[in-house]
Amino acid sequence: MNHSTRSIRPFIGAKDFNTSRSFYRDLGFQEVVLSPEMSLFTAGATGFYLQNAYVKDWINNTMVFLEVDDADRYYAELAATGVTSKYEGVRLIPVRHHDWGKECFLHDPSGVLWHFGQFHS
Repeated sequence: MNHSTRSIRPFIGAKDFNTSRSFYRDLGFQEVVLSPEMSLFTAGATGFYLQNAYVKDWINNTMVFLEVDDADRYYAELAATGVTSKYEGVRLIPVRHHDWGKECFLHDPSGVLWHFGQFHS
């Protein structure tokens, strides 16, 4: 099978759709409202769909890995947004170093765990 792909866009849910929409806009994602129940959030060529849907077990097991060019800078920029004090339940975990690279973590207001990682060159 020969894959000729252009993008991959995961679907994630939200406990409180409007709070999550605001959170992702505060992180610098651009929102395209697709319907009253779904928005597309993009950053450059990457994106994801945010749904007005909440299933606790699904959300609590959702993780998204976003590759970034500089995990340390990205962590500092995430911290500067103030989202950890603005949104209940949001947690930012500092950069951790691994043999493959480094990453920091961010829990969104619903509990989705984001990995922002940088691979060694």
